[in-house]
Amino acid sequence: MTKNIEDKAEGMMNEAKGRVKDAVGGLTGDAKTQASGKIDQMSGMAQQEFADLYDEAETILERATIFVQDRPVISVIGAMLVGLFVGMLMKSCCKAK
Repeated sequence: MTKNIEDKAEGMMNEAKGRVKDAVGGLTGDAKTQASGKIDQMSGMAQQEFADLYDEAETILERATIFVQDRPVISVIGAMLVGLFVGMLMKSCCKAK
């Protein structure tokens, strides 16, 4: 979790740095600095979004782990059903060729 906070903070810093570079490039008429700033902004925004998505996935994984620990029999039956379904799909795909 701490790594995600660090990633999100780094993303915010990259976005802020990009905004400054974009503004400086706009004021000085330096298109290269302005473009670099826009790239930094987008990179920072993407980094923040990835950290958010990672947090969500981590939460879902934790909930699934708790479910499996609390209900192992139901989890095994569910896994067997999924395996059976995937096997049937694979069998029908192989016959179609």
